[in-house]
Order: sequence, then C-alpha cells, then structure tokens
Amino acid sequence: MRWMEYVEHAPPADLRRHLQCLWILRDDAPDDAIQVIYPDGRCELLAEIGVPLRFHGPDGEIRADQALAFAGQQLGPIRLQATGPVHCIGVRLTAACGGLIAGEYLPALRDRAPDLRTLNAGFAEAFHAAAAACVDAESPEPLWALLRQRCAAFAADALVERAVESLDAADGDLRIAALAKALGCSLRTLQARFLAAVGMTPKEYARVRRLQALLRTLDSERSAIADAAARHGFNDQAHATHDLLRWTGTTPARLVRALRADPDSGNALRLAAAFVRGRHLTP
Repeated sequence: MRWMEYVEHAPPADLRRHLQCLWILRDDAPDDAIQVIYPDGRCELLAEIGVPLRFHGPDGEIRADQALAFAGQQLGPIRLQATGPVHCIGVRLTAACGGLIAGEYLPALRDRAPDLRTLNAGFAEAFHAAAAACVDAESPEPLWALLRQRCAAFAADALVERAVESLDAADGDLRIAALAKALGCSLRTLQARFLAAVGMTPKEYARVRRLQALLRTLDSERSAIADAAARHGFNDQAHATHDLLRWTGTTPARLVRALRADPDSGNALRLAAAFVRGRHLTP
C-alpha cells in the first residue's frame, strides 16, 4: 500500500510575523502521477532531502530537477512529479514577507520556482544544511534557528500587512478601492506596495484567498458547489467554476471528489487535498 504523509509545524511565537509554517512531505513509494498544489498567496522555501521533484511549468515545460527552490507566487496550479522517494521540507512565508529571501526580485518571480542558490547562494547552502539537521534531529528547531537570524533583519511593510489581514479576514471578498480608503492611502500606492511585498496584486491575492475559502468549505462540508460559491461572494456557479478551472486546473466535480476522499477521483489530487487541509495525509 502506498503511504504518503504531510505534516505542518507552526512557528515559534517570535517568528509568526514572517513565517506561516514548516511542512514535511514524505512518500516512500510514489507513482509517476503529476501531483497538483493550488495557489494560496504565500511564497515558499523548498529543500529536497530525497530525490528532487520535477516541476511542470504552466507553459508545459519541465524544469530541471533541483534540490533547493524558492517558489514565488503562483497564478495557477503547481504541478510536481516524483522520480523516486520523496522527502521534502518546505517553509511557507507569510504573505507580506515574500521579500524575506527574494527581496526586490519578488514580483518578477511569479509562476516561477528558481533554484534558491541563484537568489542567495550562501543562504541556500545554510538552508539545505539546516533542513538536513531537522531530519537528523526529527525537529524543526534547526530551521527555526537559521530563519530567526534572517527575520530579525527584515522589515515588513506594515501597510501591506494590514491589507493582507483585512483580505484574509474577509476571505478575499473585499473591494480593493474600499480597502485602500480604509487604510488611508491611494489605490495606486496600495497596489504598488502590495505587489512589491507580496509578489502579486491585491486583486489577485483577493481571488486566491476566496479560492482557498471555497476549497475549505467544499472540503469540510457537504455543501453543493453553487451554495458554497454564493457564500464566498461568487455571482453564480459559473463564475466559481471559471475560477476553479483557472486556479486549480481541474473541474469542480473532480475537485470535490478528491477533497471528500473519493477513491475514484485518482491519486493526482491527493497532495492538493493535503495542502488544503493543512494536516497529515495517509491512504
């Protein structure tokens, strides 16, 4: 029987402004199916302790296998393929702290997952060593210690943090012009600073958060797609279907079957379901 495990660890209190979680994915006997992960509005640091995954880009191109990567903001589904035993450690940054590693290059990294060494070779090697130490110690502490130094020297944009907090609280169902007014800044200022800090526009981020809210509802409840869509601000089921296809690359019916653990939905969405739930996954 195949065995897959996905586990998240919450960061210590002093790192929660910058880091959302550390996650570990293991699959000792993966098949060759292309697994899918959906956009969530967060950038990630990735270290492959096992055999590196292949990244299938939105253009259909297969990127070279790489042991270290920085996953920028994604505007569509991420497609990964295992070529051997998987043991991956990821650190998910908070939305306003994508620049923690990428800095001013963040907006140019949308829909990309470059080798972490091309952004900062010294940090990349330290990150890989800390990830390996986490495996040896069976604890996330080595990575928390490394990232604590990095976070202490990073100044997050407080305006963008407030904007992210408002959009998260509303599950993305908020007009951006009204948000800018509430924050006491112009729409242009909010758009520019948000893009620089988050790596996507406020409108794009709002759509991603609304998507994630819809996915959580479909996963946790037996609501019909139309009812769940109306609850999260979609005009009708057709609009929800359009967004689900764009952001997940699959039909709503197949997506619902996967989230509700229907074995006929296929294995390709098992990883996506694990990321939506944010907890470990077993067959």
